[in-house]
Amino acid sequence: MTSTTRCAACKYLRRRCSSDCIFSPYFPSHNPQRFASVHSIYGASNIGKMLQQLPVNLRAEAADSLYYEAQCRIQDPVYGCVGIISILQQQVNHVQNEIAKAQAEILVLNANTTTAQGQPHSDEYHQLASS
Repeated sequence: MTSTTRCAACKYLRRRCSSDCIFSPYFPSHNPQRFASVHSIYGASNIGKMLQQLPVNLRAEAADSLYYEAQCRIQDPVYGCVGIISILQQQVNHVQNEIAKAQAEILVLNANTTTAQGQPHSDEYHQLASS
C-alpha cells in the first residue's frame, strides 16, 4: 500500500503501511473502528502474530472472529462470547421444554380423540385416563 492509502491498523498505529502489511487485507481504511476494537482487546502485536501463524486462506475468518470476540468482550468485559453462548443455550433448553410439552399435549389429544371415536370398554378408558 502507498502511504496515502494506509490500512486502518497503520492509521491507528500512526505508521507507514508497507505493501506486505499483515493488517491491510483484514482491516481496511474505511472501517477504522474494526481495528480499534480488536486492538483494545488483543493489542497490535498479538493480532499480527496470530495472523502470521495462520495460513493465508484462514486469516480473513480469524480477523472476523477476533473482531466479533472483541465486540463481545467490550460489551460484556466479564463473560464476552461465553455470556452470549450461555444465554443461547438457556433459550435452546427452554424451547426444547416447550416442544416436549406440546408433544405431550398432542399425545393426550390424540388419545382423547381415539377414545371418543372408538368408545373403548370402561377398563380401557380408565387405563388411558390414568396415564
